[in-house]
Amino acid sequence: MRWLFFIFLFIASDIQSQCKTYRLTSNRDTINCTDYSNNKQGKWIIRVEELRGEPGYEEEGVFKNNLREGKWRKYSLMGDLLSVENYRWNNKDGVQQYFYQNELEHEESWRAVDPFKKYDTLDVPDLDNPTKTHQKIIKLEAYSQKHGVWKYYRPGSMSLVTTQTYLFDSLYKPLPDIDKPVTSTAAAKDTTNQKPVVAKPKAVEDFDKKNAKKKSIKIIDGSTHN
Repeated sequence: MRWLFFIFLFIASDIQSQCKTYRLTSNRDTINCTDYSNNKQGKWIIRVEELRGEPGYEEEGVFKNNLREGKWRKYSLMGDLLSVENYRWNNKDGVQQYFYQNELEHEESWRAVDPFKKYDTLDVPDLDNPTKTHQKIIKLEAYSQKHGVWKYYRPGSMSLVTTQTYLFDSLYKPLPDIDKPVTSTAAAKDTTNQKPVVAKPKAVEDFDKKNAKKKSIKIIDGSTHN
């Protein structure tokens, strides 16, 4: 068993040699490492004290080259779990969970975008045929987008109260239920010639508004041209 101890010391010493500053836990684990380029690396525990009536908290997770990466947990200073968030490129990505008195309060769904990319490709629903989508390339304005199902629970239970669905930062409006009976003749007349409405992603709406008065706008799509 003695050789395991020496291997542990060697690994710990190697990690510490890469850090300009760091802390050691009671178990001699290295945390809060800042390398010689002043980038946060590895596991960090961050404590924020109460200030001007705002409650303090403590959070823990991993930094990679100064960017949050993977799962981060936040606790109150009393030790109650407040949130479990997932990061990619320092942006929220995937399912995020938020708690009240250690009970799940709501879940959010986010999509992270590579911050080193200036453009991204989106699958945009066809307004005339919602079963089809078109690919459009747009300039990125934000690097974390609401994308997916958001769930809200009744306080003190896991009973689901409501859900919302987002598509690339825009609230998705589902198509009307065509099997649902029409309640009045007037309503039937009004909806006879109407096309289903599908919300555009906010990024696409902004692009359309910006270029609405231009005579000729070239949009890059996913089609292949000869």
